[in-house]
Amino acid sequence: MARASTSIIALLAAGTMLAACENAAGLGNRGNNGYAPDARVAGEDSVDGLIVGHRLMEAGEYELAMRAYLRAAAENGISVDTLSAMGSANLRLGRLGQAERLLRQAVKEDPSFAPAWNNLGVVLMETGQVGEAVRVFKIAFGADSGKSDSIRENLNLALAKRENLSYDEPEETAEFALMRRGRGDYLLLATQ
Repeated sequence: MARASTSIIALLAAGTMLAACENAAGLGNRGNNGYAPDARVAGEDSVDGLIVGHRLMEAGEYELAMRAYLRAAAENGISVDTLSAMGSANLRLGRLGQAERLLRQAVKEDPSFAPAWNNLGVVLMETGQVGEAVRVFKIAFGADSGKSDSIRENLNLALAKRENLSYDEPEETAEFALMRRGRGDYLLLATQ
C-alpha cells in the first residue's frame, strides 16, 4: 500500500512537471528562439500616445506627457492634435518660445482648432502680448462657437487686461533735486 501511494505521488509529480514545462513553452515565447518576448506592443494592444500624454498632463507629469506626445508623433505622424498637445506640454513646462512655435504651427495647419488657438492665447498673455492675445482668444471663441467656458473666461480676462493696461503699469514719476551751481544759480535735476 505504501508502495502504491509512493508510485501515485511520483506519477502526479511527473505529470505536474510536464504540465509546467508545457505552460512555460507557451508563455509569450514567440518563435521558440529561447529569448525573452519583445517588450514592444503593437496593434490593438498598444495605447495611443496622445491618450497617455493627456492622462499624464492631468496628473501634472508634464515632462512624461511630452515624451508620450513625441512617441505619438513618431508612431502616427505629426498632426494638429500632436502639435497642440506638445505646445500645451511646453507651456506647462515654461518653455514659452517652443510652445508658441508649436501652437502657431497647429493653428496654421487647422485654423478651426479652438484648443490650439486658446493655448496660443495663453502663451501670448504669459509673454505680455496682450493685444494679440485678445485677437487670438476671439478667434478661439469663434471657432468654438462660444461653447467653452474656459475660452470665454480667457477672452474676458484678456479684454480686461487690455483695458486696464495703463492702470496696471506703475507711473514713472521723477523726483526732482536742486543742485547749486555757484553763488546764486540753481540747476533743477530730475533723478529716477
